[in-house]
Amino acid sequence: MKLKLKNVFLAYFLVSIAGLLYALVQLAKGMDRTLPLMQRFRDSATALSSGQPCDCLPPLRAAAEQLRQKDLRISQLQAELRRPPPAPAQPPEPEALPTIYVVTPTYARLVQKAELVRLSQTLSLVPRLHWLLVEDAESPTPLVSGLLAASGLLFTHLVVLTPKAQRLREGEPGWVHPRGVEQRNKALDWLRGRGGAVGGEKDPPPPGTQGVVYFADDDNTYSRELFEEMRWTRGVSVWPVGLVGGLRFEGPQVQDGRVVGFHTAWEPNRSFPVDMAGFAVALPLLLAKPNAQFDSTAPRGHLESSLLSHLVDPKDLEPRAANCTRVLVWHTRTEKPKMKQEEQLQRQGRGSDPAIEV
Repeated sequence: MKLKLKNVFLAYFLVSIAGLLYALVQLAKGMDRTLPLMQRFRDSATALSSGQPCDCLPPLRAAAEQLRQKDLRISQLQAELRRPPPAPAQPPEPEALPTIYVVTPTYARLVQKAELVRLSQTLSLVPRLHWLLVEDAESPTPLVSGLLAASGLLFTHLVVLTPKAQRLREGEPGWVHPRGVEQRNKALDWLRGRGGAVGGEKDPPPPGTQGVVYFADDDNTYSRELFEEMRWTRGVSVWPVGLVGGLRFEGPQVQDGRVVGFHTAWEPNRSFPVDMAGFAVALPLLLAKPNAQFDSTAPRGHLESSLLSHLVDPKDLEPRAANCTRVLVWHTRTEKPKMKQEEQLQRQGRGSDPAIEV
């Protein structure tokens, strides 16, 4: 047994010695191949550092070029980080904007002040705007005069009474006689230099003024965006109006940036089947057409056409509001308040204090 173990250890020792000798031989052969290559790298590095021409190995040249490109890109990125950010684009100064002349007819009723307060606060958000508020009255009322003075807006106060033959009688539907005709025409007269202002800015715009005229009733709802859409009108611009004509909206139909028809249900063959809130007119165009005005005898639904037919051809209308795909004005109406309790208290001599303006 001892002899057998001795033989095993001897065999293991001899195999180990043989493996070690083989490894030393292979290492010597590898050194013979590596030394010349290392020498060439050392020679190349020496030549590069001294600025002498060098027959560098192509991989070495490629690696050096990659490092140079990376260093250059890092330098560029560092320069961009150090560069101050560009200044944000500045909006044009208000003085450089065309003026929007907003024409609003109004008449005395319980909700008049509520309507005018709401509208005035919308208009106060719009730069470069001039409000032409026209009362249907014989003389200016304290309610409207005080509201205008407190509005902070640039305004002109006008007054003209609707002729008796054109007034609506109690209980008559609004379509029997078009309301606001005399008042809108009064505003057009003032713009054309025919005077008549009873408050605010008395002088009309001087010749050459760039602006746009918009007819905004006091009971509609207006997005602030709408006024910026119309500001740069060159002739007559148009857009949809929501909640009008028994439809969700009425408005022009646009194809390739041009008006080709109108989405409407009532008398679609009208010359201009648009709502009063659905168009604006460039001031220079209005001044160039001194006879263009609203016709108080126009048939129902043709009041807008009575003005626009003097100003533009339907094919030349300028679509706004994303080619007439966005509604930015709504033909809303305030519900008429029920005053039964007020009337009952008045009969008892206990009515609301008439000195408190509502």
